[in-house]
Amino acid sequence: MSSDIKVLKLSVLNDAIDMAMQSEEEKLSSILNNLKISPKEQLQPPQVALQMANRKTEGYSTLGTLGNFSLIIGKAKSRKSFYINIAVATAISKDLVLNLFKTELPQGQNEVLYFDTEQGKYHVQLALKRICKQVNIEEPDNLQVYHLRSKTPAQRLELIEYAIYHNDKIGIVVIDGIKDLITSINDEAEATMIASKLLKWTEERNIHIITVLHQNKSDSNARGHIGSELINKAETVLSITKAETDSTISIVEAQQCRNIEPETFAFEIIDGLPVIAENYELRTETKKNKFDVTELEDYKKFQLLTEVFSKGERFTYSDLVIQLGLAYKKQFKSTIGTNRAKELVTYCKNKNWLQQEANGKPYTLGAFKEEGIL
Repeated sequence: MSSDIKVLKLSVLNDAIDMAMQSEEEKLSSILNNLKISPKEQLQPPQVALQMANRKTEGYSTLGTLGNFSLIIGKAKSRKSFYINIAVATAISKDLVLNLFKTELPQGQNEVLYFDTEQGKYHVQLALKRICKQVNIEEPDNLQVYHLRSKTPAQRLELIEYAIYHNDKIGIVVIDGIKDLITSINDEAEATMIASKLLKWTEERNIHIITVLHQNKSDSNARGHIGSELINKAETVLSITKAETDSTISIVEAQQCRNIEPETFAFEIIDGLPVIAENYELRTETKKNKFDVTELEDYKKFQLLTEVFSKGERFTYSDLVIQLGLAYKKQFKSTIGTNRAKELVTYCKNKNWLQQEANGKPYTLGAFKEEGIL
């Protein structure tokens, strides 16, 4: 072969490589342009999927939006699946569930897929029957439930992805046992892969996915690398724990939330169904967390009042009780019940730290004066 031919072939090869590189650069440039955010672009907030009514304040808190995923964590037997019962019942119902929960799924996107990776067929059906009983519908036409325990992690992942991309009516997907889509909870690559899949599915299909994961036995952290990765990426993280003094009560608390944090609530099981546990704070008090106004120093009580009245000059009695509870949680990182907050109002009023023009009138902040100090 002459040198001229060799040079020509090399030139053609280099041109082909240059064109391929240019094509790849154009592809990457196009992708970046599609991902670029402009401050002038009119973007709408995500569509709300699940909401919970605020019992201490007005309005609703968001539990999940379309285009995002949430994470439910708890130790074994904390009744995570019963919370899922509530969430799914809410998602498929047009009515307020347990007088607290409602769905805002768009018309034409109100179907729910529920994948259970841990239980056998019989117990998955029991969970389905509970949901049907909760909404009083014998066989909901917008709910599809699957048991995947017999499949391998790769098969589960493939089946879930197929179902998500072959149904345009889906609004919410539940994966009860997200760890069963991978072979090791401590494999960083697998954890990243699962989190990336959830983000991809939710954004491309504009759905909300609820995932469930166990906590460590020794602490309250979600298990393994997958737990850390999902917490970092989830829109909402809710923890479910059994009350120390009453194991029949499960407490649901927001651990992390990109929206306004939903209020803590509790449920118990009556006649096989989850119901809201009323007055759970009083029912689950321990000596460790019981609030006693006589044990809190006076200056700390007045600091709570100062925190409250930094938000306004006067408060009605009911608003004052609510705000004292919020101030206590902010200052001491724990909660007090409504009755304890009322006791605190009475104590402060007797100290003349709270003043009223007349009975029934709003409260204003008085001056702090300790006994024995003029």
